[in-house]
Amino acid sequence: MLCAAPLAATELDEAELGDMVMPPYQLGEPAGLDGVWTIETSGGELAGYVFETKPLAPIPGFAGEPINLLVTIDRDGRFLDVTILEQNEPIFVAGLGPGPFHDFVQQYRGLSIGDSITVATGRRDAGDTGSTHAYVDGITKATASVRIANESILAAALAVARERMQGIARRAAARPLPDHDEELDWAALVDEGIARPLRLYNRDVQSAFEGSIWEDDDPAVAADPDGLYLDLWVVDVGPPSVARAVLTPETIDDVQRTMGSHEEPILVLANGYHRLVGEDFTRNSEPERINAAQDGLPVTLRDADIETRFVAGVPDFEQAMVLRADTRLGFDPASPWTLVIRSLREHGMLRPEPGIRDYEVAYKAPERFFDIPVEVKNTPPWLAALQDRAVDIAVLIVFLAVLLWLLAGRMTWLARHRHYRAIRLSMLAFMVVFVGFWAQGQLSIVTPVGIITSLVEGRSLVFLLYEPFLLVLWTVTLVSLVVWGRGLFCGWLCPYGALQEFAYAAGRKLRLPKIRVHPWDDVRLKRVKYLLLALIIGASFVSPVAAEYLVELEPFKTAITLMFNSGPAFVVYAVFWLVLGAFLFKGFCRYVCPLGAVLAIFGKFRRLDWITRRSECGSPCQFCKAKCEYGAIKQDGQIDYDECFQCLDCVTIIETPSLCVPERLAMKKRERQMASAAQ
Repeated sequence: MLCAAPLAATELDEAELGDMVMPPYQLGEPAGLDGVWTIETSGGELAGYVFETKPLAPIPGFAGEPINLLVTIDRDGRFLDVTILEQNEPIFVAGLGPGPFHDFVQQYRGLSIGDSITVATGRRDAGDTGSTHAYVDGITKATASVRIANESILAAALAVARERMQGIARRAAARPLPDHDEELDWAALVDEGIARPLRLYNRDVQSAFEGSIWEDDDPAVAADPDGLYLDLWVVDVGPPSVARAVLTPETIDDVQRTMGSHEEPILVLANGYHRLVGEDFTRNSEPERINAAQDGLPVTLRDADIETRFVAGVPDFEQAMVLRADTRLGFDPASPWTLVIRSLREHGMLRPEPGIRDYEVAYKAPERFFDIPVEVKNTPPWLAALQDRAVDIAVLIVFLAVLLWLLAGRMTWLARHRHYRAIRLSMLAFMVVFVGFWAQGQLSIVTPVGIITSLVEGRSLVFLLYEPFLLVLWTVTLVSLVVWGRGLFCGWLCPYGALQEFAYAAGRKLRLPKIRVHPWDDVRLKRVKYLLLALIIGASFVSPVAAEYLVELEPFKTAITLMFNSGPAFVVYAVFWLVLGAFLFKGFCRYVCPLGAVLAIFGKFRRLDWITRRSECGSPCQFCKAKCEYGAIKQDGQIDYDECFQCLDCVTIIETPSLCVPERLAMKKRERQMASAAQ
């Protein structure tokens, strides 16, 4: 295990990255973000981006380490490929193997950042929820890991989109309603704010440059402070009713012929001293003096290169431009946005230094002109996990409520019940079948180790929320430590521990010989689990890959999570402890289990000595000690709660007069006294 080969390195150099880019694309240039590169077509045109998720979205995996994936998206935000670079998820390291994880990430091909992507298990009916909502099939035995992977992919992709793609909208962009018809004219557009103005005078702009090195670089403006610098109007002419109120039919035809279905035409009209474009402006390109923003992200505007002609009633304007805004890059015409007009000055002759002052026009088109898709928001991963496991969690809570009620308030009654053994075995069977095999509720040392490494390295503990069923079990277990110690989990809530108890019961039915460990050796062997715990924690800081193999000292995953469908060595190991358990009572739990060591350590904070002791216990009576299969009763009769599994056998004995030796002796003494008195 310690010599296991590590996974692929996370930092790819240019050559390695180039080899992983899917044909027909090729690696381009660094995009300025952490590990983000462009991809290009064979002709050298920008085709999209390729990036690793770990630098952009270092979300801790279930073992505490981030999953690192290589993601390729095109310019529209559609996933071209997702590849696993590094993962330390226990279920995929030595359990199911990496194959199912690889198959899972392949489902992203063809999906879009604009889709609301949800991980669904096989027990959930995905259904048809609309074009903006997509499901990817989860892996039933690894739901937490794949949800974390999904979150990593989406978070990293959206980070790239916000930085390099003007923020692809989570909601599909609104489209103008082609059949919406209103009789509008210029006056109506102005009254409703559909045509939005910006008026600047020379004194306004001169004041903005006052005190700067550019103050005297536009003498014409300075000489005429009352002159009109800019009288600008903005109109979204995408809605047909608005377009007809401003543009002639011929111009509307030109707009429709020129614009793509994903482009929104924005009309900008202006009078005054300021020019919308400079002398060196190239048609059909981005105007240097006009840009836009929406939701704090830039929106690219390009000249549509259309000759504009206006209907009667529209004022005369010296300048007019139709600009195109691409809805594929995040622009939503039905949401508020801002047009920015830039005033430029230059200072100096040889190497002029530019000065810029921006002026904004806030714009919001009426929603009645648009078909607005219903926004489908991604359910938070923790909430999706909770919804997915709601029924299982409800059943678990009912079971735990009954168990805690019995142990906390009715323990003596339960221990003395004539069918107690059958009740206990039934509850253990429930733990194996429902909690273990069905709901995958086997707690493991992986979680404590992940918590420790995350706290030391300052990482988030959010991975705990991705498996709420386990979180309920952990919560009850941790609370029980301060009441009973480790006994509740180890004696009642561990599916593999229950399997061992069934193995021992089978051994008794088959009359197999018992292996009895000498008390001195028993004390020494119980220290082994603490040494193994220290080894696993130490390895988790030195070599996470080695630690992932060391946690396989627990046979839980092989026996419970994978139901013995694992590698031969792991199956043999898990079966070995069960076979040995038919002869030696819960040998793994008592001597080897690192999770038991963790619980025993925290169980020292226990507040109660909850098992009744009598003055005769230990001296002279050793009956309970002789009957305790766990060796959890000391020579002096006191309970070693660090090793007590809360089986209640000693409670049954001490609370049953016919079984408790001091009580039996006292009863016989009373009987003799009564007989003597009767004589």
